[in-house]
Amino acid sequence: MPVHDWTRVDAGLFHSFHQSWSVRLCDALNAGTLPADYFALIEQRTPDMIPDVLALKLARRQDEPNNGGANVATLKPKTRIVRTNEGTEYPRKANRITVRHRHGDIVALVEIVSPGNKASKAELRAFVEKSAAFIQAKVHLLVIDLHPPGNRDPDGLHKLIWDEFKEEDFDLPADKPLVLASYDAGPPQVAYVETIGVGDSLPAMPIFLKPAYHVDAPLEATYQSAWSGFPEALKGLLQSPRRRKKK
Repeated sequence: MPVHDWTRVDAGLFHSFHQSWSVRLCDALNAGTLPADYFALIEQRTPDMIPDVLALKLARRQDEPNNGGANVATLKPKTRIVRTNEGTEYPRKANRITVRHRHGDIVALVEIVSPGNKASKAELRAFVEKSAAFIQAKVHLLVIDLHPPGNRDPDGLHKLIWDEFKEEDFDLPADKPLVLASYDAGPPQVAYVETIGVGDSLPAMPIFLKPAYHVDAPLEATYQSAWSGFPEALKGLLQSPRRRKKK
């Protein structure tokens, strides 16, 4: 199933799809993708942010066997772009935060970017700063951005987030302007990035549970599942050829 051009519909329709996709991704993680002592919850509140999917680890008793890592991959993800930050000093512009949850230790967040996250300079800055703060707090992060860059993020959302740690060039291909970025909070901090375009399939992206240990998020399968439940009467808005404007 190719990724659709969500700029063709208003933000409310993407929000509806976004919610459905979040639920399916959460269900897939809990249906065997995550190890036994990990679990995912949807839209759980964390300090100043409500992520789409929250991955947590249960507190393990000392007499409890540690058999929860069977599904965790230790090989490095094979994304086309990998960036590493070996530095230990965090930029002064970000605040340190403490992340806690009543059901367990937060290990990772999944954010499916909405148009609202880019609707204003203030909204975009808040998203970037909070994302960077979670990484600094050793909470791993997967950001899924199916919206092309605009004036506020001309090089894509990943560039803005990674600049909070290490400013370096990032070339966003014109034909693949949509960005998927998974952040291993480290140490060291590592970003695994894929760029895709409308019509491409979604690659599996890592969700890190601890440094260098991850599971693969089934993005394509869950996107397809969410699309199957999208109203048939509205699918044509995204599937029909775009009409040319009359001169």
